[in-house]
Amino acid sequence: MSESEEGFGFALEHDAPIPYMQRIRDYYQTLGYGAPYRWAHYAEVPFTPLKKPLAESRIGLVTTAAPYQPDKGDQGPGAAYNAAAKFYTVYSGDTATDHDLRISHIGYDRTHTAAQDSNSWFPLPALRRLAAAGMIGEVAPRFHGAPTNRSHRATLDQDCPELLSRLREDKVDAAILVAV
Repeated sequence: MSESEEGFGFALEHDAPIPYMQRIRDYYQTLGYGAPYRWAHYAEVPFTPLKKPLAESRIGLVTTAAPYQPDKGDQGPGAAYNAAAKFYTVYSGDTATDHDLRISHIGYDRTHTAAQDSNSWFPLPALRRLAAAGMIGEVAPRFHGAPTNRSHRATLDQDCPELLSRLREDKVDAAILVAV
C-alpha cells in the first residue's frame, strides 16, 4: 500500500473476495455446457419500501432448500452433491411446525463449507424468535420452496409467478429470499 492510501483503511492486496462467479462459469464450461453461465441481473428491480414498520409487518420466507427425502440418499451436512434430492416445482409448508430441509441438491463449495447450520438456508426458527420479540409483526402462515432448475426461463415464467401468487395469498408485507 502506498503512503497516500494508508489512511483509507483499505484491506491488504491479498485480502480479496473469492471470485465465485468466475469459478461457477469455469465449472459449467468444464462440464461441457456451451455458452458460459450468464447471471441474471437487472438494471431495474421491482422492490419497494415497506409501507409500515417492520414490527407491524407480516414476513414471508422463500428458500431453495429441499424437504428431506429419506429414500433419496445422503442429504445430511457435508453430503456430496445429490441431484436425486432436487425438486422441480414450488412447494409450501406450515410455518407453525418444524421442518427438515436440506441442501445436498445445491452446488456449493463443499471444501470450505460444512453446511451444518440450517439457519443459513432455512431461518424459520430465527423468524419465529423475531416475531415473539416484537421485531417483526408476524411470520406468514406458510414458507415456500423455490426450485433451482438452472433455467432463467423456467424461473421467470413458472416459479416466480407461482411464488408471488402464494406470497400474495399469504398477505405478506415483505419476503426474505434465502437462495443457497
